[in-house]
Amino acid sequence: MSETTTATRPTEPDYSVITTEELRAYRDAENLWRASSAARAILGEPDPGAAIAWQQIALPGRDLPVRVYRPAPAGDAEAAARTDLPLVVHIHGGSFVGTAAQCDWTNSHLAAHLPALVVSVEHRLLDAGSPLANAADDGWDVIQHVVRHAAQWGVDPARTAVFGESCGALIGALTAIRARGAGLELKAQVLVNPAVDVTATMFDYHSVAEYAYSPTRALPLLRLFQRLAVPPGADAHAVSPLYADDLSRLAPALVVVPTKDPVADHGRRYAERLRAAGTSVRLSEYPEARHAFLTLPGVEPQAEAAQAEILKFLRAALSK
Repeated sequence: MSETTTATRPTEPDYSVITTEELRAYRDAENLWRASSAARAILGEPDPGAAIAWQQIALPGRDLPVRVYRPAPAGDAEAAARTDLPLVVHIHGGSFVGTAAQCDWTNSHLAAHLPALVVSVEHRLLDAGSPLANAADDGWDVIQHVVRHAAQWGVDPARTAVFGESCGALIGALTAIRARGAGLELKAQVLVNPAVDVTATMFDYHSVAEYAYSPTRALPLLRLFQRLAVPPGADAHAVSPLYADDLSRLAPALVVVPTKDPVADHGRRYAERLRAAGTSVRLSEYPEARHAFLTLPGVEPQAEAAQAEILKFLRAALSK
């Protein structure tokens, strides 16, 4: 991926009738805008205390880009001393559109002020040939890779957290479940406006009905997300954390829910299930905030408060 100085944002398409070719063209144009300096009035300026760079990770059968955020060193001696930073693996939202660059505002802030190494996964986006299972594998494979090569990345593998937004929060929740099964102890999971149900019950929530077409036309987008996430014959329950058989013994969770969000009840219900299973969870609601508000500090006044809460939660969880 590369950043551009300027870009024009494309008009949002009609998701109910969009073709595969139209989706790909829209995605390319939208992601070009999200990675441009023109978008920063809405998406926020990166924290000057962090260094940001793209990097390729060699994974089984593929090379995957990640966006890496490090505390900006004051000098060579300080840079050499940073060998045991906590690790935060981040997964951006958007499902069939989106790029790690859209999250520079918060991820650079976390890198600078925790401080930590933040690795944001440029996962495979949902498409006619790339279901949600692919994106979920990308999230899991990246966290395994960095932990396995902790010395090369300069991180302390015993202080690792996962952080996701929207569809990325779904992937983050699946990653936390897989980590428990693999014996990888995560210290925290942060799930912001999570969509955690892509089964037939995905739309059977009061918040979906209430915010289906206001403040945005969310329902057609969610229906496309579901169609791409779970192609015919795939097991929707396998990629729906809400329906996981066992949610016990998972990393302590912070679930951030903006209330003017069609998937607000997904987050609430998931927090309930985590709590019932004995997993430590804090549900934090932001009244009147919209979906994806954390990535929109230029237009969402509560983004700064949510960023501060996430920083505080991770600082406590990742402290030595």
